[in-house]
Amino acid sequence: MGFWIFMLIMVLLIPLTMIFFGWLLFRKTPKEINYVYGYRTKRSMMNEETWRFANQYFGKVWYLCGLISAPLSVIAIAIVFGKGPGTVGTVGGIITMLQMLPLIGAIVPTESELKKNFDENGKRR
Repeated sequence: MGFWIFMLIMVLLIPLTMIFFGWLLFRKTPKEINYVYGYRTKRSMMNEETWRFANQYFGKVWYLCGLISAPLSVIAIAIVFGKGPGTVGTVGGIITMLQMLPLIGAIVPTESELKKNFDENGKRR
């Protein structure tokens, strides 16, 4: 039971991180382009407008993905409640690997939207 609770907490870390930082990027977009905080790619850092657009879009994607993956993760780990540590650990590891897809994959639609909305010089189309 103790290990299951530990794994429940572990499988919620990525979705809760996505929800929190997604909300933060969308609602409190970093005001200035920086190398510390925010969605930082070559295309997003071209100018203030691309920076704001990319951070808000990426934040929305992360927020929604976190809201979807959190309950799915709880359901998935609940299925192995009462099972042995090996089963719980394996399922928890699989859940975590699957959560990495939207965590990292959110870059693809964000870059696509940047490309669709801005030219190669960062001017809005």
